Parts: sequence; structure tokens; C-alpha cells
Amino acid sequence: MTGPTIRPRELTVREVEVLQHLAHGRSNEETARALFLSVETIKTYVRHVLEKLDAKNRTHAVAIALRRGLIT
Repeated sequence: MTGPTIRPRELTVREVEVLQHLAHGRSNEETARALFLSVETIKTYVRHVLEKLDAKNRTHAVAIALRRGLIT
């Protein structure tokens, strides 16, 4: 008998959108302006992305997302 299948935590549409901005090298402030959100909200999204992808930092998150085809 095999154990339960562990699905990776899925990113929300907004988290992927924020990740796209990270991939383009945009700062939290630039991303916040582009998405009409506060900088604190962007920081929260970035934190969630890092946790869900088990990434060490923003660059690592982008690399993981590119490998998995989450962003282009």
C-alpha cells in the first residue's frame, strides 16, 4: 500500500501575478503600483509564494516557477 499523495500547495491567480512581476525584476513598490495594492499586501503575497514554493528567496522562487511552468 502506498502513502497519500502530497500535492504541492497551489498558488492563487494573484500570487502568480505577483510572481510574474518578481520575474521582471520589479520591486514591491513597483508591483504594488501596477496592481493597485499596498506594499504590505505585496509583501504578504511574496511571503506566501516563498512558503508555497519552499523557496529561499525571490530569485529562487522565480527559478522554481520557471522550471514548473508556472510563469513564462
